Amino acid sequence: MTLLVPVGVPVLGALVHLLFGRRRATTWAGAASAAVVLATAVALAVRVSRSGPVTAPAGLLRADALSAFMLLVIGAVGLIATAATPAYFRTEVEAGRATTRTAARHGVLVQLFLATMALAVLAANLGVVWVAVEATTIVTAFLVGQRRTRASVEAAWKYVVICSAGIALALLGTIVLNFAAAHTPGTAGLDLVTLSAQAPGLDPGVTRIAIVLLVLGFGTKAGLAPLHAWLPDAHSQAPAPVSALMSGVLLSVALYAILRVKVISDAALGTGFARTLLTVMALASLVLAASLLIGQRDYKRMLAYSSIEHLGLVAFGAAIGSPLALTAALLHVLGHGLAKAVLFLGAGRVLQVTGTSRIDGVRGLLARHPALATTFGAGVLALIGLPPFSLFASELGIVRAGFSAGLGLVTSAALLLVLVIAAALITGTSRMLLGPPPTEDAAGTAAASPVPIALAGGLLACAVLGVAAGGLPALLDLATHPLVVTR
Repeated sequence: MTLLVPVGVPVLGALVHLLFGRRRATTWAGAASAAVVLATAVALAVRVSRSGPVTAPAGLLRADALSAFMLLVIGAVGLIATAATPAYFRTEVEAGRATTRTAARHGVLVQLFLATMALAVLAANLGVVWVAVEATTIVTAFLVGQRRTRASVEAAWKYVVICSAGIALALLGTIVLNFAAAHTPGTAGLDLVTLSAQAPGLDPGVTRIAIVLLVLGFGTKAGLAPLHAWLPDAHSQAPAPVSALMSGVLLSVALYAILRVKVISDAALGTGFARTLLTVMALASLVLAASLLIGQRDYKRMLAYSSIEHLGLVAFGAAIGSPLALTAALLHVLGHGLAKAVLFLGAGRVLQVTGTSRIDGVRGLLARHPALATTFGAGVLALIGLPPFSLFASELGIVRAGFSAGLGLVTSAALLLVLVIAAALITGTSRMLLGPPPTEDAAGTAAASPVPIALAGGLLACAVLGVAAGGLPALLDLATHPLVVTR
C-alpha cells in the first residue's frame, strides 16, 4: 500500500483539479499532494534502511534505497515548485497572460507529471520504467506549449520529436534486452532485480546493442549530448514551475533509468563498456554547455544549458562507478534539483517584473527588487558549487573519485570546463543584478516583487545538505551498494 501512495495521491490531485477547477479550496491541492509524496518518501527511506527493499503485492512496484532516494528528490523539488505555483499564476492571471482555466489545466498536468515520475522510480520492471518515462513526455509536452505562443509551440513540438526519437531508441533497446534475457536460463523477462542477477549469462553481443540503445534513449530524456537540442528551448519556454520540475527532477529520473541499465551492463559486459559510453556523453555535454554559455544572452536558456552541465557531471560520476563517485553523483542530483528549482522559479519572477528574458534587458535588479535578486544570486552561487551548498561537496567527491579511479586526464578536462561554465554564469548573473536601475523604475518597486517562502526554503535545504546531511549518508550508502559492480 505504501508504494501506491506516491503514484495514487498525485492522480487523486489531478482529479480534484479536473473536477473542481481552480478555486480557493483547490489552490494548494498540488502542494499538498507533493508534500504527501515527500512524507511517503521519508517513511519509505526509513523502512528500506531498516528492513530492506519493499515490494508491492502484484510485483510491479518495488522500492530499494535508490528508489526511495529518488522519490525524496521528486517530493522535495515538487513541493518547492507547487508551493510557488499559486503566486506565479495569480500574477499571470492579473496581468492577463493566463486564465483560471489555464491554471486549472496546469494543475491537472503537473499532478500527472508527479505521478508518472514516481512510477518511473518505483517500477520493478524495465518495461514499466520505459512506459512511465514516455508518459512524462506526453504530459510535459502540453505543459511546455502551455503559453500557446509561436515560440512555446515550436519548443513543444521540438521536445516531442527529439524525445520521442530518443524514447523509441530506448524501446528498441528494451526489446533487444528482452530478447537476450529470453535466451538466458533463469532470467524472467525484464524484472530489474532478476536481470541484474542473471546478467553475466546474457549474450555479450546482443547486450552491447541493447545497452547502447538504452543509454542513448534515456540519455536523450536526461538532456545529454548528442540528443540534447530539445532542452534549452523547452526549459526556456515552459512556465517557471514546469521548468523547475523538468530541470530539477525529470532529467534526474531519466538518469536514474540509466543507472539501472548500467548495473546490467557492468555485470554482463564488465565496467569498461558503460564507463566509456557515459564518459564520452558526459564530456560532450560539458563541452557543449561551456561553449554555448559563453556569451549567452537569455537567462532562462542560461539556466537550461547549466542543466546539461550538471547532468553531464552526474553521468561522469556514474561512469566512474566507485562508491564515492556514485554517492557524490546522487547527492549532486538532490542539490542540483533544489538549486535549479529555486533558480527557474526566480527566473520566472524576474520575467514577470521586467517583461524580458534577455540578460541585457535586466539591469540593477538588486536595487529594484533586493529580495528577488538576493535569492537569484544565492541560487547561482549554489549552482556553481560554492560552499556551504551541497553541490560543492558533491562536485568535490566526483573529482576525487575520478582521480582515484585513474581518470586524471578526463577529470581535469571536466574540472576545467566546470570552471569555464562557472565564470560564464557569474558574468551573466552579475550583469543582471548589479549596476544602476533604469530611471523609470528606480524606486518604490522592491515591495512589488515578493519571493515565495518555498524558494528560500529550497536554498536553505541545499545549504544544510552541504554541512549536515543527517541520516542521508546512510541512505546513500545503501543506494549505491547495488550499483557497484566489480567485474
